[in-house]
Amino acid sequence: MKPTILVVDDEPSIVLSLQVLMQRAGFDVRIARDGDEALRSVENFTPDLILLDAMMPKRDGFDVCQTLRTNPAWKSLPIIMLTARSRDVERQKGLALGATDYITKPFSTRDLLTTVRRHLGLTAAAGGGEPAP
Repeated sequence: MKPTILVVDDEPSIVLSLQVLMQRAGFDVRIARDGDEALRSVENFTPDLILLDAMMPKRDGFDVCQTLRTNPAWKSLPIIMLTARSRDVERQKGLALGATDYITKPFSTRDLLTTVRRHLGLTAAAGGGEPAP
């Protein structure tokens, strides 16, 4: 069974790029376009890992991460926050709220796949690894 990645981002081009990248690497991908949709999605089916945009309208990624971490069932769910904000204080905030890792945009697709595989306990040789179009 393929690991499932939940991609949470409000920017359609980023969603599409991450979806294609993760599918080519051999993962099942689900999409949420805002924080509320992400929480509903996790309640219905817990993914193996979440790629979570920090800055979204309504409920941002920091709030989503903190909310997920309050539920014992999702305490160890890997959450990789993705953000255009590279300030160290933003990174510290994300990690303090329970993010497993924090990656700034723009990012290397190869590095992102390596990080995803590491947090899923997979070897670097597993799956595809082709860059997103």
